[in-house]
Amino acid sequence: MLIRQSAAQMSSALEKKEISAVELANLHYAQIEAVDEKVNAFLHLDKSGAISQATEIDNRRSKGEKLSPLAGIPLALKDVLTQRGVPTTCGSKILDGWHPPYDATVVAKLKSAGVVILGKTNMDEFAMGSSTENSAYGPTKNPWDLTRIPGGSGGGSAAALAAFEAPLAIGTDTGGSIRQPAAVTGTVGVKPTYGGVSRYGLVAFSSSLDQAGPCARTVLDTALLHQVIAGFDPKDSTSINQAVPDVVSAAKRLDVKGLKIGVVKQLSGDGYQAGVESKFNEAISLLVELGAEIVEVSCPNFEYALAAYYLIAPSECSSNLARFDSIRFGLRVGDDGRNSAEEVMNLTRQAGFGKEVKRRIILGTYALSSGYYDAYYGSAQKVRTLIKRDFESAFQKCDVLVSPTAPTTAFKIGEKTNDPLAMYLNDIATIPVNMAGIAGMSLPCGLAEEDNLPVGFQIMSPAMKDDRMYLVGGALEAALIAKWGKPIMDFAPVLAGSK
Repeated sequence: MLIRQSAAQMSSALEKKEISAVELANLHYAQIEAVDEKVNAFLHLDKSGAISQATEIDNRRSKGEKLSPLAGIPLALKDVLTQRGVPTTCGSKILDGWHPPYDATVVAKLKSAGVVILGKTNMDEFAMGSSTENSAYGPTKNPWDLTRIPGGSGGGSAAALAAFEAPLAIGTDTGGSIRQPAAVTGTVGVKPTYGGVSRYGLVAFSSSLDQAGPCARTVLDTALLHQVIAGFDPKDSTSINQAVPDVVSAAKRLDVKGLKIGVVKQLSGDGYQAGVESKFNEAISLLVELGAEIVEVSCPNFEYALAAYYLIAPSECSSNLARFDSIRFGLRVGDDGRNSAEEVMNLTRQAGFGKEVKRRIILGTYALSSGYYDAYYGSAQKVRTLIKRDFESAFQKCDVLVSPTAPTTAFKIGEKTNDPLAMYLNDIATIPVNMAGIAGMSLPCGLAEEDNLPVGFQIMSPAMKDDRMYLVGGALEAALIAKWGKPIMDFAPVLAGSK
C-alpha cells in the first residue's frame, strides 16, 4: 500500500508519474477519514488548500519543471505554527477561531518546496505536556495501542505518522516534544540545533528552548524534510547564519566505522524500564558490530537539568503568554459593556487556559517575582551553563552521545494526569539537549519485551553538527531493519478501517 511507504518511495512514484500528487493527497485523506475518529491526531483539515497545492505540483510536473524531492508529498503540521488563513489554536481554547494573516517561515519553506500540508495536528496546550492529554480538544491516542498516550506535546504529529495519515510531519521540541512522541510511536523525530530552523511564526512557549523540527517514519525522510525547513532567517533574531549541514548525504552514508559514540552514564538506571534498557543495549551492540567505538561518558550536572528546566521554561512562558489578553485576538469572555478590560482579560484567561498552562504561568511568575529571581531563575541559568560545559567536555571525547529517548514505553491515558511530577520525568533524558541548544534525534530501536511497545534510541550531536546524528541514525536504522527483516512500523497493529 502506497500510504505505508516512505516519503522517498512516494517521491519516486510521483516522479515516474505512477501516481499524481492529488491522488496521493486523497489517499491520505481517505486514511484520515477512516481512522482519525479513533486516533484524534488532527485538529483541522485544510482539504481544499492541500488539493490546490497538489494540483499546482501536478501541473508543474507535467510541464517538465525541476521540482524539490518532496514536491507533492503530504505533511501534517503541528498546530503551533502559523499558516495563513488556516486555524491555529496551539491546542488551546484561548485561540479558538484565530486565523493567522501570515505563514511561519517553516510553513513558507514547505510551500516553496511543494510539500502538501494536509492539516493541523493536536498537541498539549501551548506545547506544555508529555502526553497530548492537556489539549483543550481531547487527547490523541497512540496507534500502537489506543488506550495509551502518543507522547507530547507533539503527540498529534507522531500519531499521524504512526497511523499512516501522513508520511511527514512537523513538530516542535522545547524539552523533548519531538523526540519523546517519536520514541513511544515507533517513528523518527529530530530536534535540530537551536537556531538551525527559524522560529518566526512559531507561537512561543519558552523562547530560549523552543525549536521546530522534522518528523517521519525513516531517518532519510526526516533528513529530506530537515533540509527543506532549515537555514538562516533574518526574521528570527536567534537564527544561525551558517550553512545547513548536509544531513541527506549523512543519512545515506550508512558507515560508522571508527566513530566514537559516548553512552551517557546519567541517562540510565533507576526509573528506566527494563525493556527500554535492554533494547538500547542491543542497539549499542549493533553499533559495535558496525565498527563504532563505544565510550562511557559522565555528565554529572544532567541530574539537575529537569529542575532547572522547570524554572526556565515556566518563567519564559509566564512572559510569552501575557500577550493572550482577550483584546487583540482569540477568545473574549465577559465583554458585556459592564466589565472593565482587566475583568474581561481575567475571565478570558480563566476560561481559555487549561490547568497545566495555568500551573506553569503561576510557577513562572513566582520564579520571576521580586526577591526570588536570583534564587530561582538566576540559579537555573547557572545550571544551564554547567550542562553546556558537560556536553562540551563529552564531545571532546566522542563524536556523538547516545541514551534511551524516554525512560519508559507509552503509558496509559489518564495514568499520570494527576501527578505532574511523574509526567515531567518523561522528559528526563531529552531536556539536557534543549538546555544546551544542541541537536537530538530519536529513532526506534525495537519493542520492549514487557508490553511489545516501541522504544526510542536518542542520538545527540554538537551544535550545527546535525549531520553526525543522521550518520549514526541512518546506519543504525539499516542494521536494525536487516536484523528484524522489516521496518518497525510493519509490526504495528493495523487500525480498524485502515485503507
